[in-house]
Amino acid sequence: MSAENWGALVLVLLAAGLVCAVAAWAAAAARRIWAPAGLLLLLAAGIVAAAPPEVQVEGRGLLTVLGLLGGALATAGGGPLTALVFDLVDRREVPQESMRTAGRVLRGGAWIGALERLAIFAALVAGWPEGLAVVLAVKGLGRYPELRAAEDGVRTGAAERFIIGTFTSVLWSCGCAGVVLLAR
Repeated sequence: MSAENWGALVLVLLAAGLVCAVAAWAAAAARRIWAPAGLLLLLAAGIVAAAPPEVQVEGRGLLTVLGLLGGALATAGGGPLTALVFDLVDRREVPQESMRTAGRVLRGGAWIGALERLAIFAALVAGWPEGLAVVLAVKGLGRYPELRAAEDGVRTGAAERFIIGTFTSVLWSCGCAGVVLLAR
């Protein structure tokens, strides 16, 4: 197989992963199917981008498509995957109630997470890994008052959810950026 064909396969796998990521936003039942499928497709794209001796995505148009697919997958795919991780963490609780509690304590989490993933992806693809530290510092400082207030007096688990969600989100966006960097 030629280097261009390997590059095309990476693009197809990223596109399929994006379709799975969008489908995973439908409902909790859909998330349990489509979020792991998206994760498997991202892993497959990473293997295809890393394993062959040479992978090429050439031309301005295809490089743009590669960046857009990777960025869209980083942004859209991390939310359902993070929610799935919370489902696993909250096995003993009703998932909808657990997510509602987190939403009351940490308002705007889905939007903040999407912007966080997009910023991390962009920083890494642009060759500025220090941007990851900047994004995490801004997020942590911005959430500190809410986390501190939530933990005073009543044990909500907000700090733990913040850490779990952030780590899941960051790992996902780093994975998407890694595939793009390997393929270009």
